[in-house]
Amino acid sequence: MIKRIKTKNAPKAIGAYSQGSIFENLVFTSGQIAINPISGNLVTDNFSKEVEQVLENVKSVLQAGGSNLDNIIKLTVFITDMSNFKFVNEVFETFFINEYPARSVVEVSGLPLNVNIEIEAIGSKI
Repeated sequence: MIKRIKTKNAPKAIGAYSQGSIFENLVFTSGQIAINPISGNLVTDNFSKEVEQVLENVKSVLQAGGSNLDNIIKLTVFITDMSNFKFVNEVFETFFINEYPARSVVEVSGLPLNVNIEIEAIGSKI
C-alpha cells in the first residue's frame, strides 16, 4: 500500500503530484525547489541560500514521511549550471555531518519556475 505525504512544512505541489510517497519502509520525495513554505516566495537571489531552502524542504517532506536527513539512501540533484557544483558541496557539508548520502548531480536546461536547483530524495523510515 502506498501512502501520500502531505505537510504544510514544505511547499505545496505546483502541479499534479504529491509532495512525496511512502512505500513499505521507503520514503520518496518529489523534486523540491526553493519555495519558502511559510511565505510562498522563491529563494533565488543567492545560490547557496537556494540550496539551503531546497534541503530544508526535502528534510520537511522526509520528516512528514517518518524519515530524516540521516536516513537518506539517495539524492538526485538537478542544476541548471554545473559551475555551481562547488556551492552544492559546500551546503551539503553543513547539512550532512556524519555521513554523506549517495548522490547524482545532473545539469539540465531548465527547471520549474526558472529555479537553479531541484533535489529529490529516497529515504528509509526511522
